Amino acid sequence: MNPSLNAHRFSPERALELGRQTLNIEAAAVEALQGRLDGDFSRAVELILNCHGRLIVSGMGKSGHIARKIAATMASTGTPAYFVHPAEASHGDLGMITRDDVLLALSNSGESGELLSILPALKRQGARIIAMTGVPTSTLAREADIHLDAGVAQEACPHNLAPTASTTAALALGDALAVALLDARGFGPEDFARSHPGGSLGRRLLTHVRDVMRADDRVPAVAPTASITDAIIAMSRGGLGLVAITDPANTVLGIFTDGDLRRAFEKRIDLQQGDIATVMHPNPRTIGPDRLAVEAVEMMERLRINALLVVDADNHLIGALNMHDLFTAKVI
Repeated sequence: MNPSLNAHRFSPERALELGRQTLNIEAAAVEALQGRLDGDFSRAVELILNCHGRLIVSGMGKSGHIARKIAATMASTGTPAYFVHPAEASHGDLGMITRDDVLLALSNSGESGELLSILPALKRQGARIIAMTGVPTSTLAREADIHLDAGVAQEACPHNLAPTASTTAALALGDALAVALLDARGFGPEDFARSHPGGSLGRRLLTHVRDVMRADDRVPAVAPTASITDAIIAMSRGGLGLVAITDPANTVLGIFTDGDLRRAFEKRIDLQQGDIATVMHPNPRTIGPDRLAVEAVEMMERLRINALLVVDADNHLIGALNMHDLFTAKVI
């Protein structure tokens, strides 16, 4: 179709109106699902949770696209899952499904011929079936062990034809299942990281403070009796923008940062006199080496500081890190 033929029909105001209308209709469709969640949802979660095989997700057309996304979300959050195309299942792929598996079948009408054609074979071999449809009285809903109602009052399409609100509702209901399963499995951030080892997400979730901190002689430290001048020299050599103040047992007593130095200048403190204990910040914020690096980022941003000392369970200094280290490690 030649775009110029319909150019005269474009209206910025009409486009904005339809955009807002679409979002309102789809938001209402998702919100309406809350009132329909009942014991069948809990039973579906329990069935998948106790499954000895895998969750097989299937659907045709637009429902198939949503099914693929649900399978991917499940697999990345601790529920072994994969997508099987219902038409391909009738031509050999049915062998991928075993009696230990659970099938999650998506069809807005509940009458998808490709899905209905494989149900008898699946039932014969003992696989359990969860249907997600928009019609509770449909064939697929009746034949399933558990039915999840994903019906919508209307599609966002002006003609009430193109799958829009219905696919959004199905996707949201699939996410609800995934989150409930994630919680039931006790699936935490480190588990999530193991299934996302690549890219920035993996770095954020797999990197611990000990992986990015500076340790040993790279952490400037002085005794509380050290002169302010000596502490400033140690801080400058360390390149961290801080110097730790520790006792002979290496216990952290305080910290002195470049920010403290600026404030000392503003207060016209005589830096040639006195020891560092008189100007240090006592009982500084610290972090443990086994905490996630993203937790260090959150702490620094919340407290509006640029560096942290790393200590063990006995408050002994074992390292330090600053925002630059976290940027270099691509945690931020």
